[in-house]
Amino acid sequence: MDLLLLSNSTNHGGQMYAHAAEAMRALVRDRAVTFVPFALADWDDYASRALGALRSMGLRADSAHRAEDPARAILDADVVMMGGGNSFRLLDTLYGLGVVDALADRVRRGAAGYMGASAGTNVAAPTIATTNDMPICQPPSFTALGLLPFQINLHYVDPDPESTFMGETRDERIEEFLEENDCPVLAMYEGSWLRVAGDGAWVEGPARLFRRQGCDHFADGLDVSHLLDLTPVFGGGRRPWADPAVS
Repeated sequence: MDLLLLSNSTNHGGQMYAHAAEAMRALVRDRAVTFVPFALADWDDYASRALGALRSMGLRADSAHRAEDPARAILDADVVMMGGGNSFRLLDTLYGLGVVDALADRVRRGAAGYMGASAGTNVAAPTIATTNDMPICQPPSFTALGLLPFQINLHYVDPDPESTFMGETRDERIEEFLEENDCPVLAMYEGSWLRVAGDGAWVEGPARLFRRQGCDHFADGLDVSHLLDLTPVFGGGRRPWADPAVS
């Protein structure tokens, strides 16, 4: 596989994708990019901004929504660039277009490269269960492309020990996911990304890796190739009807 999965599209004060321009050019090489804008509602505006950014890097790029058959454009793409926005809306659209299984198969076989940012990265995981987004619509399933055997959490921020906010921290929400599912969660800070090339996988920039056994923090990059061999287990959380201690 050939994947580049960004935590975010734009670093504060920077231009769209500029922080990852070198990595994007390295993945794309001389291939054409098909941008997928369906995580946002205004496809024309989003595509115009994204295509401008990609073309400024010297890449050839067009948007799937401007094709006569958007589904065919996605499945025929040399490189897919899955844009960010709302993960529920994006996954719902991919199901509606009928491209989830076929796109995943093409990318796994190496027939297409895959780049994503934010929501576009979320849908590369087995499910979108660790997204930060509100469920503004209801896709047929939370099951996503499954290009990775582990979950992703993006735009990660550390808990603030001085905060008086009484809601859940990001860490607590990820721990709740792990109570239900035995599947690691790679949490990437703004500006970080995951690169997968063949059997290798590594993170550029700071990230955290959450497991049931605890959390590891790495400040500037880590080889995570071993995660590609995992078999995630979903479900199995405690329920009263299955607990012998509850009568």
